[in-house]
This record gives sequence, C-alpha cells and structure tokens, in this order.
Amino acid sequence: MTRGLSELFEEFLRGFEDKDGERKYQVILAQMAASGRKSVIVDYEDLIHYNTDLAESLLKDPDKALKECKSAAFEVLSTENPSYAGEIRKGLTIRLRGVTDRVNLRKVDTSHLDKMIAFAGMLVRTSELRPLLVDAAFVCPDGHTTRVIQEGPSIKKPAKCEGCNETRNFELDQKDSTFIDSQILRVQELPEELPPGQLPRFFDIDVEGDIVNTARPGDRAIMTGIVRAEPDFSFGIPRSRSFRSKIDANYIEVVGKEPSQIHITKEDEAIIKSIASGPDAYQKLIKSMAPGILGHEAVKEAILLLLVGGPQTVLPDGTKLRGDINVFLVGDPGVAKSEMLKFAAQVAPRGMFASGRGSTAAGLSAAVIREKNTLMLEAGVVVLADQGIACIDEFDKMKPEDRSALHEQMEQQTVTIAKGGIYATLNARTAILAATNPILGKYNPYQNLIDNITLPIPLLTRFDLIFVLRDTPIPGQDEKLATHILDVHRKRAYVDSPPIQFELLKKYIAFAKNYSPVLTMEAENRIKEYYLQLRRSATEGQIGATPRTLESLIRLASAKARLMLREQVTEDDALTAVSLMNKMVEDVLTDTETKTKGDFGILLGQPAGERGKLATVMDTLRALEGPDRKPIEAKVFRQELMRTNKFANEDEVDNLIKKITKEGIIFESKPGFFRRVQG
Repeated sequence: MTRGLSELFEEFLRGFEDKDGERKYQVILAQMAASGRKSVIVDYEDLIHYNTDLAESLLKDPDKALKECKSAAFEVLSTENPSYAGEIRKGLTIRLRGVTDRVNLRKVDTSHLDKMIAFAGMLVRTSELRPLLVDAAFVCPDGHTTRVIQEGPSIKKPAKCEGCNETRNFELDQKDSTFIDSQILRVQELPEELPPGQLPRFFDIDVEGDIVNTARPGDRAIMTGIVRAEPDFSFGIPRSRSFRSKIDANYIEVVGKEPSQIHITKEDEAIIKSIASGPDAYQKLIKSMAPGILGHEAVKEAILLLLVGGPQTVLPDGTKLRGDINVFLVGDPGVAKSEMLKFAAQVAPRGMFASGRGSTAAGLSAAVIREKNTLMLEAGVVVLADQGIACIDEFDKMKPEDRSALHEQMEQQTVTIAKGGIYATLNARTAILAATNPILGKYNPYQNLIDNITLPIPLLTRFDLIFVLRDTPIPGQDEKLATHILDVHRKRAYVDSPPIQFELLKKYIAFAKNYSPVLTMEAENRIKEYYLQLRRSATEGQIGATPRTLESLIRLASAKARLMLREQVTEDDALTAVSLMNKMVEDVLTDTETKTKGDFGILLGQPAGERGKLATVMDTLRALEGPDRKPIEAKVFRQELMRTNKFANEDEVDNLIKKITKEGIIFESKPGFFRRVQG
C-alpha cells in the first residue's frame, strides 16, 4: 500500500493535465529552481478528480502520506533538475490547498487528532520568526559527527557515536546542523461564527518553512493543517494526562484582503440590483436599518452610509486617502444609541463591537506581549475589523491614553507598534461608529458640544458626522414611542416589517462595497459650492469649515452612489451629503451664545462667543499693563473685565482666567498678579 501511494502520487505529478491540456505539476516542478521555491502546492480538487483514494489518504493519515508524496516529488524533480533536487532534498515540502470540507474551529476534537483538516479563522497573534532545528549534528570528544533527525518539542541526542563507543558526551555543532524558519500563530474562530454568550475558540498554529510571515494579525485565512495533542514535558516526561491541542500548518491562504466573505448567489445579485433600480430604493434601505428603533432617520441614514463607505483613493506616490466614514453619537441615556451600534456591528459584512469601559489601548489597536519567552504581536478591535466597522460604545468611559490610540487609525488608517524591539505597521482600514453620554448624564442644550463631553479635540475633528440625540418630553411623540415599544414586546416582532430583511440587507451592503464610483462635474460643483458657502459664512472671530469637511462631503456622496450601485457620483448624491452635513451644522455647530451657525470652532473648543471673550480678556490685560508691562493685581483685573459687560458674573470671569492660565496664554508672575506671556 505504501509503495502504491508513492507511485500513485508520482504518476499524478507527471501525468495530471489541466483544462488546457498542459501537464500542470510537471511544469511547476520544472520551474522550481528558477523561482527558488522549496514547496509544491497541490490543489485538493485535482487530487479528487485524479484519484479519490490518494486524496483521502492525505487527510486520514497525513504523516505517512506526505512522507511518501515528498519522496515521489523528489523523484520527479530529480529528472527535471537533479542538482536543485539534491540541494533542497531536506526542505522539500508538499502543501495541500483547497480542501473542500472545512471544519469549524469550535468543532475540532480528539477525533481529528493526527488528521489533516481545513479551517477558516482570524489571526489575532503572530510571534517573531525563530530558527527551528530539524537535522542536528552532534560531535563526540574524539571529533566524530553523528546526525539525528529532530522531531517533537525537545532535542534528541544520539544513543551512540557512529565513530566510537561514546554514549554521553556530545556537543551540538550548530554550523553543521540544519535549521528552518518557524513561527507561532494564534488563530481564533471568526466573529460571525461565534455563538452568542460564548468565548471564542482559538488554536496555536506552528508554521514552518516558506509559509512563515505570510499572514499578519487581523488577517482572515483559510488553512490546512494536522491536529496534534501536545504534552507539557518535565525532564522528558509528560507532567499531566491532559494535553494541549495545536495544529501544524501545512498551507495558509490569506483571504482578509477581500471586502467580505459573504456568499452572494446570482439570484441574490438579481434581487439586489432590482431593489437599487427602484424609485424609493434609498428610503427602503433607511427604513430597513434598525427597524426595532422608532425615529432617528438621519442617524440611521448616516450609519447606512458608514456601513458602505466610500472607495479608498491611492495617489501615484502611494499616499492613501481614506474612504471610510466615522460617525459619533452623543445623547441622553435611553435613546437607543447602543442598540444602533449593535445592529450596525451585526449587519456589517465585517463588524466588531467593543465597550469603552472594558477596552484598553492594546485591546483597541494592537499590542506586543511576551508569552513563553517569545514576543508576540496581538491585534486589537480596529485591526481585526480591517475593511469593516468598529462600534465603540461608552466612548467617554475610556481612559485618555486608550482613546489616544485611535488618533492614527481614524485618519491614516494604520496602527503603528514600536515596543520590545518590534516595529510594525498594521492595516486598520476601519470605519468608527462611537457613542457617548454627556458629562452630567443629560445633554445641556445651553452649552456647546465640547462642554457636554470629555473628548480630546484632535479626536473629535476626525469624525465626519456628529449627532446629538436628546430625550425631550413631547406629548405626541412620547405616546407614539410608548405604543411602539409596547407593541414590540406584545408581538415579539417588529411593529412594521422592514422592506429589506436582515440577511438580504447584509448581502446588499457587501455587494455595494464592490463599486468604486467617480465624481461627476455636477457633483463636484455642488460639493464645492456648499463648502465655499460654509467658508464665506464664517464671520470675524469665527472658525469656518476646514478641508477635512470637504473630504467628508466627498466620502458621504461617494457612499450614497455606492449604495445605489452607481459607477458615478451624481448631483443627487452630493445633495444627500450636503443635507447630512447641514444637519450637523444646525444641531452641533451652532454657538449657544452668539447663535451663529456653522461655527467649526465649537469642535476645536473655541466657539465664536468664547473667542470674543478671550479677545476682551487679552485687550483688557494689555491696556492695564501699559508700555511697562507691569504685573496686574487679580482684583483689579476682574473689576475691569466686569466693566466690559461681556460677562454674566465673576464666576465666568474666574473660569476663563483659570482656563487661559492653564493653556499658558497668561501667567501669575507672583501670587495674585497676572501678566501676558507674549507682548
């Protein structure tokens, strides 16, 4: 049987022909020397078509079958290129690709031990690359060399020297020994396959040879490998009857570069295109977003565009302009912020949900950890959600140092790690949907946004859209909401069935992400006109729109075109972007004191009213100092400020003085006396 298996595989390598009649594997083996490869990748589907017994033997008894197949491959390679065959004889490997029957990682058990399986998973950790001893050369005191093939976790020494009777005193000759590259990966089951309320199952994967460094944390991969039971050794004896599962990788195929792994059939594609061609397609999509939540149409519209996003633009010099949209929700408790975040994470082709209270900087971005004296790179939420969305609830509960980890990700869409001698840049092309409660639990409409939340200004400006959700008692709306909630609980279903069901909506979004619409002149003119209008409307002392606002408008318009499955961004798409931006301008960027709209200084912590008061403070202090710039007593300073009639009371004056002192604009030259920092 063993000899027959070797012969069968040799016949397969020499005789298998593809659709074009070309001898596929004979060509591959003939080209190995030119490419420098040491492994032969065999498609499982080819084996099934050629000989089912041969294919099944590789899965049922992989150790024996791979050894025989390697011997057969060496024989074929020897006829094609004898010198190269001798050079790579020890490193020659057979790798199996495309095994059709995949096993869910959660279902891997003892029945799979020492068998080859195929599985899909997400890489959460990768170790540094380490040399692995495979052929050890031992030298006795008399200088004789004895070689021992190494297998298993510990080094095996020779029982007896081949040149003399020495049995104990051996030294390893590293220069004469053979090493190969090795790496440990940690693979976790995919989030969409995780049963509710259960911890994800993970396996450590041993990777050797030419497949090391083929995958990074955050990548999704389809792998083939042999399941092993690994004991915990102590002085060469297993410590416990309980062994640990691991997998020896045979082949790795990274699929994380694709937008989605959702399978869309031809029938699904036809239904999706028929929906998009309807006159009320956009409204249907909005109504299908979180149908269990009443109202909040503008927020649902924004989240819908966030789920699709705009296409990423890559300039000739390699600079990347992000297409992902970031949305921030600020609102009173009980307005369904968390429910909208959870719905978005579920309907997204690749969505992750995290709570700010339980997330650290490493849990959000990435971290370097030490395990068993090995440094491993571990991916966080925004890396695992690459080309998807990350929903972060309780954004205000995060520590400032943890929140600052998002600065690079939200604009450059990468996560850079520099720790423990490891420097790495990971892709984090992730849209952020965040939600927070106001400082005092209830949003104060008489204060600006920046006074209602505790977020750093640089992070706030990276959000494309910001919405304030207020819980205001309105008799008619309150009754409607109460009836809706009671109906949902009574019927245990949606009050109004959504126009597009959940699974179809998920497929629709995944399908729409394949489009890359380009701007038309009409759309460009509409976006430019609105942006310039925002710039012109900025009065003296008011900060206007920035180029980031212009880019946000482009992203929103492109996302709308994508959602409608269009190859071009039309004027109608631009109007949708303008409408959403205008809502943010009216609700969030209106100064509560001066009532001026479109004051982008609110996001920078400097609304027009406060900037005017700051100018008054500086002018007053400059006048009091005079040409000699003498220190001014605090009491005199406050009295002069109150005489300007621009401050409501002395508390407001004191708070502003404390703020600009903390910012280093003025300072106390001695207790109770102030001076300007600059002339």
